[in-house]
Amino acid sequence: MDNNNQKREQGLAEISSAGFQIDDLVSRIVAVAKEMETSNFESCAHELFEVERALISANRRLRRAAADLRT
Repeated sequence: MDNNNQKREQGLAEISSAGFQIDDLVSRIVAVAKEMETSNFESCAHELFEVERALISANRRLRRAAADLRT
């Protein structure tokens, strides 16, 4: 495997790992946000749902970067 292919594979592996970590963070953040929402901490819940949206957006960008590496 040449150096560029090796770097591509390493990059894809790192991006994939980061994506799984973001998915886990999203799940954890949503769980806390829902708990805050039911506990009448709407302002906190709102902020956490904003974090969720930002993480989902970041994950989409990671997937696009991975797609670029595959082409």
